[in-house]
Parts: sequence; structure tokens; C-alpha cells
Amino acid sequence: MAQPNFILTANRLREGEVAYWRAGAWTACLADAEVFDDKKSAEAALKAAEADVKDRIVVAPYLFEVHVADGIVRPVKEREIIRAAGPTVRTDLGKQARDHVPV
Repeated sequence: MAQPNFILTANRLREGEVAYWRAGAWTACLADAEVFDDKKSAEAALKAAEADVKDRIVVAPYLFEVHVADGIVRPVKEREIIRAAGPTVRTDLGKQARDHVPV
């Protein structure tokens, strides 16, 4: 069985938007997120993200598991699939209206 991959996520404090870690910064798109192929480097990123919590940029950072196949990142758990797609109440606006979120 393949070793799990991880992504670091949080919520932007100002807007409440889902954010994903990429090379020390945050992006709104799951496809742009940095994928960690080992738990040690994922946990190091989580520790580094604590500075952004302290600076009130994001809240509640955590790691979640993803599968990567043919260059496409897919969250393992339903919660992260929903978070990546955006609010479920409006499919005509925001992330759900764009084609970049594979579900």
C-alpha cells in the first residue's frame, strides 16, 4: 500500500475562506497546495504555520490526507472534498462555479 500524502489547510481569519499551504504561503486552490509525501515534512509545515496563527492570518491549521493520481489531488475524506469545493449553498458563485476543483 502506498504511503499517504498530506496537505496543510486552515481558514483565513479575515474572510473565513479555506486556505492551503504552499511553500510558506497560503493559496485558495486545492490544486495549488503543496503535497507532502511524508508525515515529518508535513508536521514541520504545520509547525511553521503557527506563526501565521500568531499573526492572525489563519486559524485552526491541520493536516489532512490526500491521494494523488495522474497529477490530480483528491482528498480522502468527504469533509475536505466539501471544503475544497466551497460553500454548498451557492453552486453559481465561488469555487463551485469554477472547474478547478475535482470532486
